[in-house]
Amino acid sequence: MKKVFSTASFFLITPFFLVLCILYLSYLGYHSKKPSVLAASTSAYTAIPNYNALSVRIEEDDSKTETVRQFFTRYNSPLAEHAHDIVSAAKANNIDFRLIPAIAMQESTGCRTIPKESYNCWGYGIYGGKVLKFDNFKEAIDTVTRAIAIKYIQNGFTTPEEIQKKWTPSNDGSWSLSVNHFMNQLQ
Repeated sequence: MKKVFSTASFFLITPFFLVLCILYLSYLGYHSKKPSVLAASTSAYTAIPNYNALSVRIEEDDSKTETVRQFFTRYNSPLAEHAHDIVSAAKANNIDFRLIPAIAMQESTGCRTIPKESYNCWGYGIYGGKVLKFDNFKEAIDTVTRAIAIKYIQNGFTTPEEIQKKWTPSNDGSWSLSVNHFMNQLQ
């Protein structure tokens, strides 16, 4: 049997064949709609994030939520877990997000002293022997925030001093002073 290629010719043809294959694959990659391995060399590291393209955007609501969460945490309030609900309800009702936590602090030390199973941290609808109860904190937050927006803010009672006139009319001013104190802590 006769040898078609000698060892010397194999070593001469192999580099030529490899160069030809690389050129052909490059051609295919360049003219193909689907990028080939060779044509994709500029995006070969797409798994590595492009830090120039990343941007961090902290939402204003997130900042407010964190402020409320830290505020209630400092006072060991169970409302810390509901900071997002408070900020969302305030935004939905177009009122200052600080008002709801401040009233809760004034009325119940941040919900630490409330009528049993009432979830009513704001003293809302609590007078004489009557106690307005809610099924959970979210319901209480939504209901009280909406009531403050409709019955107070929309009727011109926009500051703690003005709200106090209707919320607790016989108060000597200490209620609004306390609410303002807590609102200032939430800035």
